[in-house]
Amino acid sequence: MTNLEITSTLPSNQSVSVPRFGLGVWKSRPKECFEAVKSALSLGYRHIDTAAIYGNEADVGAAIKESGVSRSDIFLVTKLWNADQGYDSTLRAIDVSLSKLGTDYVDMYLIHFPVTGKRNESWKALEKIKNEGKAKSIGVSNFMVSHLEELLKETGTVPAMNQVEYHPFLQDNDLKDYCIKKGILLEAYSPLAHGQKLEDPRITALANRYQKSNAQILIRWSLQAGHVVIPKSKNPVRIKENADVFDFVLSEEDMKEISSWNENFRTCWDPTSVE
Repeated sequence: MTNLEITSTLPSNQSVSVPRFGLGVWKSRPKECFEAVKSALSLGYRHIDTAAIYGNEADVGAAIKESGVSRSDIFLVTKLWNADQGYDSTLRAIDVSLSKLGTDYVDMYLIHFPVTGKRNESWKALEKIKNEGKAKSIGVSNFMVSHLEELLKETGTVPAMNQVEYHPFLQDNDLKDYCIKKGILLEAYSPLAHGQKLEDPRITALANRYQKSNAQILIRWSLQAGHVVIPKSKNPVRIKENADVFDFVLSEEDMKEISSWNENFRTCWDPTSVE
């Protein structure tokens, strides 16, 4: 983990390499999203994460086209929204997303949330989508161990990735260990806990010692912990700052210290209550 770069990847169980670091565009309004994606790609980001429910797929696609970066060099992710879950509706939803993105494939397609009664049928549709080449790989988001166990009983395809909220203040080690055991990449969204813990004096002390920002300490911890990380920002200055984490290494002692901060502090929706 010491020689990481912005283009470093992790191999997935579906023969697709996933860039370790990317840009999330949740809550980025259309024009903001367009500029954010262009800025990120100009800085060397190659992993862009959007979703149907974000309402900005078209702007992501337009920014990619204007960026001058080859589509084949970009790892593009979008997600199936809850209202579109179910077998036939999932097959329709991917076509809508691809049309908005202006591409004939995504590098990974995720089930956004484990909707009870529909998630398994949605997954079967994702398998078809992958077989047809509309997605190079498929995975899930917000799935807990129970959801993954159920899914694996119903299918022969293990998700390539599970995208969940993960940061030092919310560490589900049981989920992480399960994903490692099954060969599922863990992707950390909200790695900065939406800024709600950013001024914690323990982070500030580390930031001062490494001469980095508090946000950079949290992002670097997540990278060294083995996660795929997609910090969200629409501010070009922050997008650049978030990427400036490849010129230092947290010591083993500091990694252990940060890993002891868990307090089950969840800032987003809680999938643990879904059956």
